[in-house]
Amino acid sequence: MRKHAIITGGAGFIGSHLVDRLLAEGGWNVTVVDNFDPLYPRVLKEANLARHKHDPAFRLEEGDILDGTTVESVLQRIGQNPVVLVHLAARVGVRQSLLDPLGYHRTNVTGTLNLLDLARKYRVMRFVLASSSSVYGEHPAIPWKEELEDLHPISPYAVSKWTAEAFARVYARLHGLDTAVLRFFTVYGPRQRPDLAIHSFFRKICEGQPIRQFGDGSTSRDYTYVDDIVNGVRAAMEAPLGRPPGQGAYEVFNLGNSTTVPLQELIAAIEQEAGRKAIIEQCPAQAGDVRQTFANVEKAGQFLGFAPKTRLADGLHKFAQWYQDLVPVAGRLTLP
Repeated sequence: MRKHAIITGGAGFIGSHLVDRLLAEGGWNVTVVDNFDPLYPRVLKEANLARHKHDPAFRLEEGDILDGTTVESVLQRIGQNPVVLVHLAARVGVRQSLLDPLGYHRTNVTGTLNLLDLARKYRVMRFVLASSSSVYGEHPAIPWKEELEDLHPISPYAVSKWTAEAFARVYARLHGLDTAVLRFFTVYGPRQRPDLAIHSFFRKICEGQPIRQFGDGSTSRDYTYVDDIVNGVRAAMEAPLGRPPGQGAYEVFNLGNSTTVPLQELIAAIEQEAGRKAIIEQCPAQAGDVRQTFANVEKAGQFLGFAPKTRLADGLHKFAQWYQDLVPVAGRLTLP
C-alpha cells in the first residue's frame, strides 16, 4: 500500500524540497496544497515544482487553509489509506507581522485549527506542524531546549506559532492525534524566499545595491541548511514518538544547526561567495527581532536521528549556484 503525504505550503521553499525527497524515495503519493500567496512572485513557486508536473505520484491543489474544502477533498479522495499531513503553510516573517497581526492570527492559528480538525475527522496517521525558533522570544537559557518553560514571544508572528503549537497539543491529548512540532531555526538554501536576509543580501551585493543592516551587526542566528531541515522533517513523518500510534503522542523538536553566527560574519561570508563587498546601509534595530537564536538539537538527534552537517560556507556556495540559474528569471520580476 502506498503512503500518502499532504503538504500544505508545498510549493514554497522548504515544502518543495520535501516534495523532491519523497518522490525521489518512491512509495509515496504526494499532494501539495498551496494558495500561492503573493508575498513573492507565483512564477518562482511554480518553478519549484515544475519537474514533477507529469509525475503520476504528484498532485497540486490550489487552495487556502482558511477554507478547509480543498484539504478535505484531498482527504476524501485518499480514503482509508495512511496519510501524513505536513503543515508548512503560514504567514511568515516577524517584521511583516507587526503590520498585520490579525492576518497572521487568521492564517497561522485559525488555519492550523482547521487542519487539526480535519486530521481528527479523517484519522490522519501523523500531523507534522512547522513552528519557529521565534517562540522562545528572548529566553536567556541559551542554547534553547524544547522543555524550556516561561516562554515570552515578542512578535505577533511568534505568538501565532506558539498558539498553533498549543492547539496541536490539545488535539493530540483529546483526540489521539499523533503530532510532531518542528521549531525551525533560520533556514536557508536554494529556493529561499527573496525577502529573507541571505537571498536579499546576496542579490543586492551582486547587483551593487546597498543592503540594510539592522542594528550594529552583533545579532546572531542559528542558520540551518535546507537539506538538513528536510532530513528532520522526513524523519518526523514516521519516527516513533514514544507512544503507540493513535494514542496521541506529542513531541516538540528543535531543527537547527546548533551553532550561532553574528550578522557581521554572515555578511562577510556572503561577500566572500559573491566576490564583492557589500554597501551597508546602517538601520536601527527592528522591533520584534531577538538578539540571538541558538538550538539545542539533542532531542531531535535522539528521536529523529537528526544530525545537521552543512557548514555555512558550503550552504552559501550551493545557494549561489542555484541563484545563477535564477538570475534570468529574477531579472524580469520585482523582488522584495
